[in-house]
Amino acid sequence: MFVALDRIADGETYDVIVVGAGAGGMAAAVFAAIAGRKVLLVERTEYVGGTSALSAATTWAPNSQHARSVPGEDSFDKAKRFLDSAVGNHSSAALREAFLRSAPKAIATLESKSDVHFRPYATHPDYEQQHEGATMRGRALEPVPFDGRQLGDGLNRIRPPHPEFTVFGGMMIDRTDINHLLAIKKSAKSFAHAVKILGHYGLDRLAGRRASRLVMGNALIGRMLLTLQKAGVAILTDTSTKSFLTDESGVSGLVLESGGVERKVMAKSAVVLAAGGFGRGPRRAEMLHQPTPAYSPAAPGHTGAMQDLALTLGARFGESNADNAFWAPVSVRKRKDGTTAVFPHFVMDRSKPGTVCVNQAGERFTNESSSYHLFGRAMFEANKVSPCIPCYLITDSEGLKKYGLGMVRMTDRDYAPFIADGYLVEGESIGDLEAKLDIPAGALARTVAVMNEYAKAGVDPDFGRGVTDYHRINGDATHTGKNPTLGPIGTAPFYAVRLYPGDIGAATGLAIDEWARVTKADNRPIGRLYACGAEANSIMGGVYPGPGITIGPAIVFAYRAIQNALGLADEADAA
Repeated sequence: MFVALDRIADGETYDVIVVGAGAGGMAAAVFAAIAGRKVLLVERTEYVGGTSALSAATTWAPNSQHARSVPGEDSFDKAKRFLDSAVGNHSSAALREAFLRSAPKAIATLESKSDVHFRPYATHPDYEQQHEGATMRGRALEPVPFDGRQLGDGLNRIRPPHPEFTVFGGMMIDRTDINHLLAIKKSAKSFAHAVKILGHYGLDRLAGRRASRLVMGNALIGRMLLTLQKAGVAILTDTSTKSFLTDESGVSGLVLESGGVERKVMAKSAVVLAAGGFGRGPRRAEMLHQPTPAYSPAAPGHTGAMQDLALTLGARFGESNADNAFWAPVSVRKRKDGTTAVFPHFVMDRSKPGTVCVNQAGERFTNESSSYHLFGRAMFEANKVSPCIPCYLITDSEGLKKYGLGMVRMTDRDYAPFIADGYLVEGESIGDLEAKLDIPAGALARTVAVMNEYAKAGVDPDFGRGVTDYHRINGDATHTGKNPTLGPIGTAPFYAVRLYPGDIGAATGLAIDEWARVTKADNRPIGRLYACGAEANSIMGGVYPGPGITIGPAIVFAYRAIQNALGLADEADAA
């Protein structure tokens, strides 16, 4: 239940206090509530959900009960081989194994004892298909859509999605919805689905409320919130943590502040840190690539303040990560209200036929079909040699009409507003586009000519575009060419969108052990202090091998933290 800090007595005692209300923090609160404990959830912003609410909320959880519902086989050993190969020495093998042991149990516990429910997507491959143990489906789970009207006023406490990911002025849709909407005139099933979701949204508009059919990240957070509401968990928003309280056995509580009100709150069993890491705080320049990225689609509030407090207790940051953050190429545009929209280019356009990405010299620098994390890293590496921030994502009129380009949707027919504000650059010819982008004359034309030859052959000898199943599934299955990621670029006019590297979450965080206990330099745990999500060092070691590798471990280590804190560790380790 949402409460104000002044309604909590000074010195109030809880079994578990959780700081941060993203997926990891809310999962910790849910697991503690399931166990029948008294829980306090503290969030520094006005909304619950964090970056998780803005995301697809894909949850990587190998060998769960859902893996048996799709073709293919998964196992602990298969997933271990995959992570050992993909991540290697960038993270602790013991932590990865703890995650794999507990993932099935954590998911099963949520689905049997809370309102959280997942579904596997028919095909949702691991990104790094070249590694032994990779799968095409079953590990990546998606939250089942949720009717937010069940939350009452709590619906308005969930961080709204990015407007650019909604349609019709606020209606949320996921991949399943998109497919049905595009096939509305071709399939009775799609027509019925479209009528259902459009009718729901119409009722929301008539009632004057925000869209209540929640999907993706909003669905996951909404389901967790409903569970917490039913359990009577106290939730504080707009509340910051000023300091830890300690005793001889470790952390005993927190000093909280909100609107000039200050309270001490005590924790019997655990304080769980899940405040999102350093991504929006002063450590950006220290922790991220140079030039320091200017844009991030992550939620505000991830200031690193809780990490700084933990460091005063002897905590430390993890080491040996391949990167300190996870990346995606983003495009930016000013909204009518003056704010800046930051749009992540995950898979909807970069891997489609008839597209190419070039640096400012008009030359390709990476595989356009690679994962968003690898693409973002490639931008920084390429920029060391030739200016590549921003780079340019280019297509022709046919590609734009068929697939869209960033915030320009495939359904849009009026490009004038995007051209007028500079988001979309239009050229009547390749040479015209070169001039408008200040690319050396003839350079882009040569690159496009080469790509057109590759499209004819169906092979990209430079970067291997379309080689792996992951590349190909993000192309166009209906494409008549030899490679679903390669197609001609030749129908004027031609278009470009500027891409920048955007950090989508921290990879480096507080060092933890197998039970999510925050550890000191000598690897001893700090009593009663736990961390999960981006607050903790990623068990993926700054590598991004599959979809949902942030939220999956966040939930699983929230589970392990609560099991350990409440004396149920043997049950968790046997999962």
